[in-house]
Amino acid sequence: MQDVPKSRKCAGQDCGNDATALQCPTCQKLGQESFFCSQDCFKRNWAGSMRLSHTSHKTIHKTPSNPLRKLFPPKVISEPDPQTGHYDPFPSFAYTGDLRPVYPLSERRAVPESISKPDYAEDSIPHSELVFVGRHKIAILEKEQQDAMRKVCRYGREVLDLAAAAAKPGVTTDYIDEVVHKACVERDSYPSPLNYYKFPKSVCTSPNEVICHGIPDQRVLVDGDILNIDISLYHGGFHADLNETYYIGDKAKANPDAVRVVETARECLAKSIDIVKPGMLFRDPGNVIEKHAKSKGCSVIKTYCGHGVGKLFHCAPNIPHYAKNKAVGTAKPGMCFTIEPMISLGTHKDKTWPDDWTSVTQDGSLTAQFEHTLLVTEEGVEILTARLPDSPGGIV
Repeated sequence: MQDVPKSRKCAGQDCGNDATALQCPTCQKLGQESFFCSQDCFKRNWAGSMRLSHTSHKTIHKTPSNPLRKLFPPKVISEPDPQTGHYDPFPSFAYTGDLRPVYPLSERRAVPESISKPDYAEDSIPHSELVFVGRHKIAILEKEQQDAMRKVCRYGREVLDLAAAAAKPGVTTDYIDEVVHKACVERDSYPSPLNYYKFPKSVCTSPNEVICHGIPDQRVLVDGDILNIDISLYHGGFHADLNETYYIGDKAKANPDAVRVVETARECLAKSIDIVKPGMLFRDPGNVIEKHAKSKGCSVIKTYCGHGVGKLFHCAPNIPHYAKNKAVGTAKPGMCFTIEPMISLGTHKDKTWPDDWTSVTQDGSLTAQFEHTLLVTEEGVEILTARLPDSPGGIV
């Protein structure tokens, strides 16, 4: 990716920072330019903030209304299958691969009133993440807060392992969402993705060419799929965040391309964690990740990055996964953040489905991701979401 000119400013409203190479994927698709200083700033401006009188960035993608549409409304969904009632909600969309959404989505799952919830649970807006004052300040967790993170991350690992055990040929991603939701509730925890900027489900399930943010639906997993399961939950005032990519059936494990992209992603995360310690520059993991990915004939998705996590679901710092990035900052003991490289067999460029969430590779190539929540210690790093001896999945 070419360097962004220093004179270019962030497209975020009320943001005077210099822009990085992060672009709005929809603007890219439309041939427009809009660069942002960080993923956090882009997300804030995408939905808009009523509190700050923002208009949402996504409104610029809308074409002027046509009065004829009121008389002759376009067909926006395909006809439901007479046997199952399933349908493709975006039949005219130019999909990049073989995957299609299978609707209708199941109803939103309820969370008991007794469970403590993040501030976006009701109105979908993470108000605490939108505060401008101090939003670039990186939290240093005290011992009690570190213990709270260890607890919620242990819960996160338990929930991910339950979801992974359920991910088999013949089950739907909606069923995995049900497993995750119940497991979170059983642990007195709120599933962090639920209603975050209106995300409709309790987990992100991303098969095959889906990079991230896949919405669980009625599609049945088949032997040969690969599936990323991204778990986040909120307990005791703190969020955990982790994910892994799994082989669905023996055909997936026998597919050399699937194995190459999955194991490369796994190795990229492990190698980047190896360098985490006090004094590490936040731009350094990207150099390690891209070097290894290229050595395996893979590319690194550049749109999304690792991030701070704790009391907030997403916060500073940003940890890009590509080389020669311009991330600012240095790791210090007590900091908590994720590294979550997304690796593709083909292009690094992405495209978003009309659901405004599902991100796929532009060429339909397979992609895989792994993520851990990390705590910087005086000696190095503690992997708070580390695999257990009996965790499903693992190296092939």
